[in-house]
Amino acid sequence: MSSAATRTTGEDHLWSVDDHLEDILATVRPLEPIELQLLDAQGCVLVEDVTVPVSLPPFDNSSMDGYAVRVADVAGASEEYPAVLVVVGDVAAGQAEQPSVGPGQAVRIMTGAPLPPGAEAVVPVEWTDGGLGEGPVSGMRARSAAPEAASGQVQVHRPAEARAHVRAKGSDVKAGDRALEAGTILGPPQIGLLAAIGRGTVRVRPRPRVVVLSTGSELVQPDEELGAGQIYDSNSFALCAAARDAGAIAYRVGAVADDAATLRATIEDQLIRADMLVTTGGVSVGAYDVVKEALSSVGDEDEAGSGIDFRKLAMQPGKPQGFGSIGPDHTPLLALPGNPVSSYVSFELFVRPAIRTLMGLKDIHRPTTRATLKADKALTSPAGRRQFLRGTYAEGEVTPVGGAGSHLVAALAHADALIVVPEDDTSVEPGAEVEVVLLG
Repeated sequence: MSSAATRTTGEDHLWSVDDHLEDILATVRPLEPIELQLLDAQGCVLVEDVTVPVSLPPFDNSSMDGYAVRVADVAGASEEYPAVLVVVGDVAAGQAEQPSVGPGQAVRIMTGAPLPPGAEAVVPVEWTDGGLGEGPVSGMRARSAAPEAASGQVQVHRPAEARAHVRAKGSDVKAGDRALEAGTILGPPQIGLLAAIGRGTVRVRPRPRVVVLSTGSELVQPDEELGAGQIYDSNSFALCAAARDAGAIAYRVGAVADDAATLRATIEDQLIRADMLVTTGGVSVGAYDVVKEALSSVGDEDEAGSGIDFRKLAMQPGKPQGFGSIGPDHTPLLALPGNPVSSYVSFELFVRPAIRTLMGLKDIHRPTTRATLKADKALTSPAGRRQFLRGTYAEGEVTPVGGAGSHLVAALAHADALIVVPEDDTSVEPGAEVEVVLLG
């Protein structure tokens, strides 16, 4: 395993949150890079810089529907004295050949079309009569070429400066520029940029496949009828959603009954599609804590270096925890407690950083900040435990939501932050400054 094996101090030892996380991250390595098609790479992390092979845009083009003109031909144009130009052709987006614009001439141009030779600016169609003119009109300053060259005329009512409404070649990115840095998560804008510069595939670390399963004979699938002593399985849904939020491809397995052999067989069946396994429930000291029973001896049967270490942490909620690796590929497994709040807080503190480490990210933790505690009374915390209380954060203040109970799912659903009470503090007064972990 990791340094966990060398720092064991007995089953009654309370591990710190920081030491437990350090041991977990020591067992996790970023996934090997692969080449993926663009849409398959969404949510993945680049492993190399991407250089622009072709400037964007690759040529000068129009940002408006209108007319490509020479600046001198529209100088001083107005509503009263419009410039009259001969329209010598059209240019559409994607058109390979363009007519040249000479003195007194214009070319009708569409948005995105290449600027034709000789043109210096584009006048929007709103600045013209739309090309309805048939010939010189009394009172106009005719600036047309020879009539035999005309295919129509356009009246321009406003002057245009050089390069007006022209997108310059390379004005977005130039050939040779770095488009994206290694370590970038590929979202829709990044996928779009890669396509725009002609990249059909990209080298990334794949999104980790995380299998989530809960344990407990009392658990029932939502939409099914509850029997005596039964509850709905919420943990596997919450943790599966949390794994996806962290960037993983998550698979939820139906709740496994309190039977060690069944649980172990289920876990072994899932190894083929898992880069990480997350269990919830069965890690405490009860008679039916089957995760410990099923996995405590796994290192005796697997290759050297495998095994699950179960320990107690100096935190609330989430005191019982387990982690290690399982199977021939030493797949990381994190065993979380079964109480809903305990499992979710444990996920945020330990599983999320592990998932983002698999992705190859440098920033693996939720952001933290300092905030003023807004509460009606002091918060209490057990001595020697780092407590994580649910709260809502806004404008530099954090307000507790619900109590400290690890079963309060409704309070968790209304929280967007965790209030951190250090191990040495047993009370925090209203108005005090506290550390806050921002969850969303």
